[in-house]
Amino acid sequence: MKVLRFFTRNWLLIMAILLLLCLFNMPYGYYQLLRFVAMIVFGISAFNYGSKHNSQLMIIMGVLVLLFQPFFPIALGRIIWNIIDVIVAIFLLYLWYKEVSIKKKR
Repeated sequence: MKVLRFFTRNWLLIMAILLLLCLFNMPYGYYQLLRFVAMIVFGISAFNYGSKHNSQLMIIMGVLVLLFQPFFPIALGRIIWNIIDVIVAIFLLYLWYKEVSIKKKR
């Protein structure tokens, strides 16, 4: 139960770490698994932000779903994917910090 609670509170942080691990030389299976996990996580977060009436973040997460979906992979090259992974990880860390600071104020 504690593991599930940790994951639900810190899913943005976990996803950012998984994206930053792409900077290292990982097996190809890791990237495939990451695409699938990212699609699910970004899809759920798009739904959550939509239910909170935050259309900007809903659209951003929807675009990330399309970018990371594994069924029709987008071939951008390793360097461009690394840049995208870092930008998305920084964005997720920002959202995580913002949510943690809001919860502390309550």
